[in-house]
Amino acid sequence: MNVDLTERVERIATDDRHGGSWLAKEAVEAVVEAARVGEDPVATARRIVAAKPGIGAIAGALGRLLLAGRTPEQLVEEANALITGRERAAAAIAVLLSQELSEKIVMTHSASATAREALLYAQPARVVCTVSEPIGEGREFSEELAAAGLTTELVADEDAERAVATVDILLLGADTIFRDGSLLNKANTNGLTKAAKQAGVPVIVACEVLKLAPDDPVEPDDERVELTPPDQLDRIVTEEGEFVAEEISVLIDRTPFLNEGYELLRG
Repeated sequence: MNVDLTERVERIATDDRHGGSWLAKEAVEAVVEAARVGEDPVATARRIVAAKPGIGAIAGALGRLLLAGRTPEQLVEEANALITGRERAAAAIAVLLSQELSEKIVMTHSASATAREALLYAQPARVVCTVSEPIGEGREFSEELAAAGLTTELVADEDAERAVATVDILLLGADTIFRDGSLLNKANTNGLTKAAKQAGVPVIVACEVLKLAPDDPVEPDDERVELTPPDQLDRIVTEEGEFVAEEISVLIDRTPFLNEGYELLRG
């Protein structure tokens, strides 16, 4: 593999600070670059997916990208469509959530770009952000929201399960949502959703279709993420509409690029 391309793929593989949407964009650009320098784009895509198996947005984006063609020109055209589509998806999700989040106290966990879009659009009364160790990305997330004019509060992870009982909504992003509705997300998501359920606080996941996976869930090897079962989630909100977690497979099955794209990446 080209030296510069190897370094680019390695950066994606070792990046633990950015979310799925950002990593998917980087992965798409790396595969386009592979085609430009004469490398096999499919092999490059498989290498990236193998290095980041828990990030559904990467597999979804690369599967859709490669189904559109293999030449640099075809890949560039589809890459531009993917980036534009991701922006539209986040905006559509924000609109769907706007009335529910407006003037409410909303808790978030980790730093989801999709959740950020929804919060900025809805203008809730207050956003409670968990610190989200070990990286602590919740601190920067809280600062970004505050800089945009929202009232924010930062809560230590050890206090988060207590604090969730004081909010109106727990809003989560997603690394991946599997076909049974299980959510793969930041460690400690499970404890938060259980505490929210006990307190009667709705648990909503904001998730682009790209992050859905046509697979059954597998326990992650990475201790920084964990699986949350579908019965702990009230709704999944996508650009294609709202679904109860147990019925997300209906959307997956009617989205061809998820199934065909995943098959292509598996080889």
